[in-house]
Amino acid sequence: MQSIDLRGVSCPTNFVKAKLALEDLENGTTVQILLDDGEPVKNVPRSLKADGHKLIGLKQTEDGHYLLELVKQEE
Repeated sequence: MQSIDLRGVSCPTNFVKAKLALEDLENGTTVQILLDDGEPVKNVPRSLKADGHKLIGLKQTEDGHYLLELVKQEE
């Protein structure tokens, strides 16, 4: 499973970094993305879903960040 840490990265840079990281992965790869609370956790999942990726889950971590899990799908 791949992991992408986007904590501390502001919008919309975090979406761009997530999108670029996903381009390097094969379809069907499960990915975990760490996000900050606020705009990132609202915007990044929505944008990645709009790009065609399959969202599996979103949960808050003990340190107040969020863990988004998705499967990379053909864009």
